[in-house]
Amino acid sequence: MRIIAGEFRGRALTSVGKGDAGAHLRPTTDRVRESLFNVLSHIVDFDDSHVLDMFAGTGALGLEALSRGGAAAVFVDDGRISQGLISKNIDLLRVKDRAGLIRRDATRLPANDGPPADLVFLDPPYGKSLGEKALATATSGGWIADDALIVWEESTPMQTPDGYSLHDSRKYGDTYITLMWRDA
Repeated sequence: MRIIAGEFRGRALTSVGKGDAGAHLRPTTDRVRESLFNVLSHIVDFDDSHVLDMFAGTGALGLEALSRGGAAAVFVDDGRISQGLISKNIDLLRVKDRAGLIRRDATRLPANDGPPADLVFLDPPYGKSLGEKALATATSGGWIADDALIVWEESTPMQTPDGYSLHDSRKYGDTYITLMWRDA
């Protein structure tokens, strides 16, 4: 895995190794990430954006956004292996001043005391309805700005919950990425 573009373009991220099957660690492939960010580059201004990466895994999505000009990113994951990978990748890219890690289940986020996210990556374990719970918790906890873009990765196209509007849904192999806006 590597950073596709921006400040850290071409930098390799920490190897996943054997991963963590029990925690459903399945990093978004470079090819899917590149396609996704090509789409996002036409609808998102990464400059000075605040990013929330829930079920972050390796942190590759949030780190890619930082590489493209994001001001700050918060990574959320409760897996021990994922937390180690995220920490190593933050250190590797030297972005500790712009990145934070919440070591907790994304469906149980505390209230946010910082700026809300303009861009949210949501990549829960497939088929467990955890994305819906995490999005509701993040919304009620003040983590998501009005007009924020949600990038939701799942095994099926996702229905937009109340308070959100569908922008697009795309299929990449066995992965669907649903893009939705938070209504202002």
